[in-house]
Amino acid sequence: MKKDFFTSLDRPNLLAQRVRELRNELAAWNPQQLALNTATSFTFTEQDSGYFRFPYWQEDTRLSYPTFVATSADFGTELGIAHQALILYYFVTARPQALTEKWVSFAELPEGRFYVQAFQGYTGHVLAGHYGDRVDRLEVAAQKLKGEIYPFGNRAYLFWVLPRVPLLLVYWQGDEDFPPNYQILFDASAASYLPTDACAIAGSMLTRKLTSP
Repeated sequence: MKKDFFTSLDRPNLLAQRVRELRNELAAWNPQQLALNTATSFTFTEQDSGYFRFPYWQEDTRLSYPTFVATSADFGTELGIAHQALILYYFVTARPQALTEKWVSFAELPEGRFYVQAFQGYTGHVLAGHYGDRVDRLEVAAQKLKGEIYPFGNRAYLFWVLPRVPLLLVYWQGDEDFPPNYQILFDASAASYLPTDACAIAGSMLTRKLTSP
């Protein structure tokens, strides 16, 4: 797994450089093909410019063309650079493939087995420490993020990061011998839409959203 995204997050200048590279790469693409790849809509506003529109974390979002800057469709504010990068990675990586509704662990993503312990450390373990068996509190937080109840484990919620990138948060109840367990799962098609390190960042973002005050 190339750690471009991970490394860049800790180095703002490097992340900004990577965002510029992704924008330059996307500028060579036909916007209508990009819209097809990403399951987004594209609107021309002038002959050579326009915007893509899509939900990002269930919030209405625009991505300008040909500058590829992501903004809130409701407020017009530019998204933070980590969000810009995640969206751009999606547009660069996405290739049309049906979602499978087969859920896989981070270890089953390309090269994910080498980093699964770290991923679980800053996602599932954090959620277990924050919520324990208090599924009532988890439900309130999930509803605020428009999570959908899903039949899996003792409790599960489906979250949409991008049009073709769902995440499934699964909770298994603890008992006398085992503590409660939380895990973030991915659709088996995830590698067709995001590189593995970007999948990890999406899982980290979901964890922060669920544990923020």
